[in-house]
Amino acid sequence: MNTSNNHIGKVILAGAGPGDPELLTIKTLRWLQRADVVIVDRLVSPDILRYYTRPDAEIISVGKQNKSEASTSQSGINSLLVEHARAGRLVVRLKGGDVSIFSNVLDELQTLVRHQIPYELVPGITAALGAAAYAGIPLTAREHATAVRFLTGYRPDEIEETYWKELAQTADTLVFYMSSDPLDILVGHLVKHGIAEDRWVAVVEQATTPFQRVTAYPVRDYLAAAAGAQYASPTLIIIGKVAALHADFQWLPDSAGDAAYFPSLLKSTVIC
Repeated sequence: MNTSNNHIGKVILAGAGPGDPELLTIKTLRWLQRADVVIVDRLVSPDILRYYTRPDAEIISVGKQNKSEASTSQSGINSLLVEHARAGRLVVRLKGGDVSIFSNVLDELQTLVRHQIPYELVPGITAALGAAAYAGIPLTAREHATAVRFLTGYRPDEIEETYWKELAQTADTLVFYMSSDPLDILVGHLVKHGIAEDRWVAVVEQATTPFQRVTAYPVRDYLAAAAGAQYASPTLIIIGKVAALHADFQWLPDSAGDAAYFPSLLKSTVIC
């Protein structure tokens, strides 16, 4: 196989947005319309692949999901990028949300640089912004919050008590990705460290999709009202004074159904 730069392809690392296919950027759309190969995460709207890619494009699903044995390894994804780019193909590595927020993009960038493969990064709307907008929650607002923190709490035992105390006492809006399973533990830590009574928690399931649901409580009431609750994947959690604004500014009705918008996790599946 010839690996000289004259015959090598290119990789576009692009964000697909949080679910609603109309939140795709025009730049990503144009790359998808040209792509020979699309290597796609699980949390990408099926409609994006159905309507915005070439009929002859090779679409490879490399889904990841916490605790699932079917998840595609990062090393496997890296190998696919190299394989197809070295074959002279234009590859779009399509990630849910934004390309650089909790997306393992560093591993892929290091792989591309090591193999001298040309690449570009195209940002997308991250889940925090999509979920907040579709839930009617401004992440910053006068007299509510002047800053936002993006976090993950899926390993709460690895977070030091001093940081839990800081999170409980900050006026910043807290947005937790990948944290629905340990939500009871997360809330318990914040309550333990004295989170203010006017702070709310909003749980946004399947944000920006037809199956979006939002549940909101004062943080101090959450465990009594909803401890042990199970939420659909993906779920985003917004904590802060702004989360109470959902009740005033909700513009998208909650879904009445229990269906899943995103496809089941597949391991390195090729869809032609």
